[in-house]
Amino acid sequence: MTKKILVLCTGNSCRSQIADGYLKHFLGNKAEVYSAGVETHGVNPRAIATMKEDGIDISNHTSNHIDEYQNIDFDFVITVCDNAKERCPFFPSKAIKLHYNFHDPAKATGNEEEILEEFRTVRQTIKAFCEQFSKEHF
Repeated sequence: MTKKILVLCTGNSCRSQIADGYLKHFLGNKAEVYSAGVETHGVNPRAIATMKEDGIDISNHTSNHIDEYQNIDFDFVITVCDNAKERCPFFPSKAIKLHYNFHDPAKATGNEEEILEEFRTVRQTIKAFCEQFSKEHF
């Protein structure tokens, strides 16, 4: 049976979208990957751009609210920011809960290149996390 993974963040716009893209990349058909937020902010264009730089297209992703997935029995719930962990609803399931507080690149300041560099740094951290998760759990 295919395992189901939920990546949860505050607005489902950056970190959870990047993690969603990498988990799908590393796991292929070994898992169904979903991402959601405790709010929905739309997919951040810089997240799309920096993922495209690494050969992964997330331009068709949508920003989804956690309530949309309440009837799915997840095997893993990964929170990628402290706010989402604190506000994460109770899942009455056997889901293994993992947490990593990735820095929010959407809060980066500076000129466009400095902001994109912050997105790239966070992208690489999330990529390493997703690759390690894939090796450990699949």
